[in-house]
Amino acid sequence: MSVTVFLFYFLSVLALGSAIMVVISRNPVYSVLWLISTFFAISGHYILMNAQFIGIVNLIVYAGAIMVLFLFVIMLMNLNAESEPKKNKWLKLAGVVSGGCLLLVMVAALKSAEVKGEMVQINEGNIGLIENLGKALFTDFVVPFEISSILFLSAMVGAVVIGKKGD
Repeated sequence: MSVTVFLFYFLSVLALGSAIMVVISRNPVYSVLWLISTFFAISGHYILMNAQFIGIVNLIVYAGAIMVLFLFVIMLMNLNAESEPKKNKWLKLAGVVSGGCLLLVMVAALKSAEVKGEMVQINEGNIGLIENLGKALFTDFVVPFEISSILFLSAMVGAVVIGKKGD
């Protein structure tokens, strides 16, 4: 068994196990920590598929920023099981029915999906590299890229103006 196959199976087991632990953890802090572990495993899969940029951005943005923010919010809310109101049995039944409907829709969507017999290229090809992303951004998508940068700049100016009003 080659190293890449071993890494693939290890990362797959880690991602699936961590995702299951996210759902079954009673403590929300532990659930967020398991979700960070899931994001690490998914980033490992991206790197195995020669998409280094997406893997690193996934680590920085999701595991590094958003999950830490979730963790801080959960810790600041100080959720206790004693202060939580008891849920009605009809509410639990509605949750089970809606989850079953979601599962049914996902199975129906995957049933009609077309699976091709192509394998992922490992250690060859140039898909997912930052050089190709840069070429595409600054040749084919330069106008939408610049428009989005102007929108981000105006959002930052708006945030500063809203933050200054309190002073």
